[in-house]
Amino acid sequence: MEDDKDFLLFIQKVKDYTSIDLAQYKEAQMKRRLTTLRLKKGYNTFSAFFDAMTKDKDLFYEFLDRMTINVSEFWRNPNRWEVLEQRFLPEMHRKSRRLKCWSAACSTGEEPYTLAMILSELGALNDAQLFATDIDDGALDKAKKGIYADRSVRDVPAKYLKKYYRQENLTYHISDTLKTAIKYQKQNLLIDRFDTNFDLIICRNVMIYFTEEAKHVLYQKFAHALKPGGILFVGSTEQIFSPGQYGLEPAETFFYRKSGA
Repeated sequence: MEDDKDFLLFIQKVKDYTSIDLAQYKEAQMKRRLTTLRLKKGYNTFSAFFDAMTKDKDLFYEFLDRMTINVSEFWRNPNRWEVLEQRFLPEMHRKSRRLKCWSAACSTGEEPYTLAMILSELGALNDAQLFATDIDDGALDKAKKGIYADRSVRDVPAKYLKKYYRQENLTYHISDTLKTAIKYQKQNLLIDRFDTNFDLIICRNVMIYFTEEAKHVLYQKFAHALKPGGILFVGSTEQIFSPGQYGLEPAETFFYRKSGA
């Protein structure tokens, strides 16, 4: 019982301090992950852990990393990226030379860089607006640097690896052309307003951590942010049930199109 009160008070303190509402995340998963981190760092209570977090920037960033599960890689689920590369982006580019795209909850940047490479190959990158957002400052800093371990690039097609990366020992450095094409911003998906008129929104492997109520709100916000005919690309475990309630329709497995085009 005391453990529950300790965690609930921690949720409130985090919300007051950061505007991050942990109550919108699945409680059992979140509590388990953060308890593991708290004990690893040597704090017996969440109250003590919170006090330490507010005094230690590195610990605070570690909390954000654990909370958001910054696990990403280039071309994650390659066959889905192939659908985007071969079907949806060419369709969009035929209709409009200036595509507006957003990688939401972009983590350490693998996803928006994957998108940027595909747009570059289509000849669409120079005219595109490409945004990438995340709640974690540490993740965004890594994304802007564009330096990755070799395990992150294991699914990158050979032609892309040769053209858009520079290898240094066991690390791979993203080309400056891609880095300057992406505008990174900090964003809390649950409370911040979204821009609108997007051709493409990518939000993958994030919704699984939210409550059903939070998912409902986010799908409404994403649908509103898309232009008619725009595409929402979700993760391989994030099928949207009853997409019609959001004004979306299935376009392909894990792709949803906004009605009204």
